[in-house]
Amino acid sequence: MTALTLQQVPTLVFGPGALDSARAYLEARGILRPFLVTSPSNRLHAAQLHPAALIDDSTRSEPTVAHFEALLATARAFKPDAIIGLGGGSPLDAAKLIAALCLSAQSIHDVWGIANLNGRSLPLICIPTTAGTGSEVSPNAVLLDEAACAKKAVISPHLVPDAAFIDSTLTHTVPPHVTAATGLDALTHCIEAYTNLHAHPLADTWALDGIRHIAAHLVTAVREPANAEAREHVALGSLSGGFCLGPVNTAAVHALSYPLGSRHHIPHGHANAILLPHVFRFNSAAAPHRHAAVAQALGAISGPTDQATAAAGCDRLCQLIAATGLEMRLSALHIAESEIPALAAEGLAVTRLMRNNPRPISHQDAEFIYRAAFHGALTE
Repeated sequence: MTALTLQQVPTLVFGPGALDSARAYLEARGILRPFLVTSPSNRLHAAQLHPAALIDDSTRSEPTVAHFEALLATARAFKPDAIIGLGGGSPLDAAKLIAALCLSAQSIHDVWGIANLNGRSLPLICIPTTAGTGSEVSPNAVLLDEAACAKKAVISPHLVPDAAFIDSTLTHTVPPHVTAATGLDALTHCIEAYTNLHAHPLADTWALDGIRHIAAHLVTAVREPANAEAREHVALGSLSGGFCLGPVNTAAVHALSYPLGSRHHIPHGHANAILLPHVFRFNSAAAPHRHAAVAQALGAISGPTDQATAAAGCDRLCQLIAATGLEMRLSALHIAESEIPALAAEGLAVTRLMRNNPRPISHQDAEFIYRAAFHGALTE
């Protein structure tokens, strides 16, 4: 067993009323001038947190470097004593990077990659309003570098927030398609954490638990947005996936999804959902026992062999994703089949994730996976 390093959020509150706990946390620590990053749909929640907060609600999906730099300039001019991220993964990631760079001489271009961030001087509080990214407990943040036409990540223990407040009631107003995409993003975190080359028994517990919660409750959360029990289970599954991101991280599904976001602006969770069954089937040959365990956590019926069980798990994945209503064919999302070689090259270039994959993926393999996703047909 290899060593596993855990970098955990010091204060974590999960459950109804967590937003009230966040207000109390800010007050108890004497925070007077927080800068709050959110999205337009969450401005009312943001306004409840602190009377003196400067609220910037300009962050939408897939924030760019240019947008981040504008946010950073606004934050520096305000001179905050804390940074709060409230919303989906995009506001949370932006808030994390602002907290790290607001008082730093480093620029965003200095810190791309792993462990290049020198530190963080401002307190950081994250409050998710979707159940999917796990950003509130992870050391990762991602931006779209438009100049490079690529999504780039900063990974550092300095990006782990000081506090996270997860209140599933905040997700009740999330639209069904966003609930589906973010929930499937969280499911992908859990599946890739359990099946990748750096899987670890400690993270396995979170990963399998997250798969069970999401597989059993996501469709209900999509179809019945105000179903409190379903929302809470999906939020718990998302949190489990977030716990896996730091010590284990993801693999080929995420790597191959990045070009779909940067080139075509397909929401991250939706891109993962499209690719997940195809990568799952491709990888299962290299790790049938692990994929069979995932299949069982998904609720698939066990077969006579691990490979048969894994195949049933792939079918179960397809049924689950279809039940959320997301489009699963790249051909239906205005992507030309002629773009597949370029997508494959860009996905393979995300080596920090590709190297975690349980089965090596060649350029030909990547094209095969994209073509399967293009037609929406699972092939051996």
